[in-house]
Amino acid sequence: MGNWISIVIVLGTTLALGQSSPPDMIEKCWNLLNGAAQDKNPDVRKDAAESLSLMPLNDKTVPRIEAMLEDRDVAVRVAVVTTLGDTKSKRTIPLLRKALADPVPEVALSAAKVLYQLHDREAERFLLSVVSGESKASSSYLSSETRNAMRMLHTPSKLFMHAAIEAIGLVPVPGLGMGISSAQGILSNPESSARASVLLLISRSPDPALADAVASSLYANEWSVRAAAAHVVATHPFPALREKLVPLLDDKKGAVRLRAAAAYISLRQLKKPSAPVR
Repeated sequence: MGNWISIVIVLGTTLALGQSSPPDMIEKCWNLLNGAAQDKNPDVRKDAAESLSLMPLNDKTVPRIEAMLEDRDVAVRVAVVTTLGDTKSKRTIPLLRKALADPVPEVALSAAKVLYQLHDREAERFLLSVVSGESKASSSYLSSETRNAMRMLHTPSKLFMHAAIEAIGLVPVPGLGMGISSAQGILSNPESSARASVLLLISRSPDPALADAVASSLYANEWSVRAAAAHVVATHPFPALREKLVPLLDDKKGAVRLRAAAAYISLRQLKKPSAPVR
């Protein structure tokens, strides 16, 4: 019994001391975060960036997050962008646009993904220019950043996989499937290009430029981009591009041939008048 009384007394004293000096504890917490954000170890700085996602976006946190966008380590800057995305706040748009101009493709594309989810037009134009291909990059929006982003479009990337799968199928097209399985098949293939991921991410964009980007992607060198383009022709949908699917029916890659065939059939069915409701 005596031991229990001692424990209760100690706990009561500890709680009383804790309650009497919250400013000291808050200061300690900020010191920990500030110290970690300036640590020599990039993994520690990355932890600090990730931890800031647990806090509200306010006048104290924003300057710290903005400063970390200048970090010399790419993984830290990507973590900062992810933290900004967690807030789902339009207040982050100026910071994300700053990251969109980052010279490293992984950072710029991460920012574009988050901005696109916030319905930002700059990000949409950036992603459309990426999908359009390097041949159009010289005259496209944010052309210098786009040329940098093009470096990573020929290698596998999971950067957009989750966001792309979330973006498709949220609003089913009447008379068509949502295409989630098709998108997962493209994105999960280790040979899949990041450009295919970007195309799937913006597949429901209302921007008129998307049609041209999809049309050119049907003839891309990477099979995953051709497959993604056929997917988008069906799911957007783009009935006007239906006949452009015909050459893909003889594509050397089965994943492309089958999606082109399914898209061609689906668009034909889409043109049929709806059956009367009985």
